[in-house]
Amino acid sequence: MNDKRKAYEEKLDTQLKEWEAEIAVLKAKAESAKSDAKIDYYKTIEALEYKQDKAKTKFQELKSSGDEAWEAVKGGAEKTWDEVKAAYHDAVSKFK
Repeated sequence: MNDKRKAYEEKLDTQLKEWEAEIAVLKAKAESAKSDAKIDYYKTIEALEYKQDKAKTKFQELKSSGDEAWEAVKGGAEKTWDEVKAAYHDAVSKFK
């Protein structure tokens, strides 16, 4: 595995961990929210967890791809990553 690929995969792994931490924060906020807000929090959390699962799947595909297919898989992973990143940004902004 070349250094560029390894660094990229480490970056994505770190981002997944950050998103997991952000979900934990949202869950904590949901617990202390009023009932109407709790519903919004949990809907948002559920959607984020779904998107995060998609990102994890793409990350696993990327990690398991051969060097020759890695660049092609990377493009799909980046698209999924951008979607998840936007969803997290929207969620965090919504509940500030």
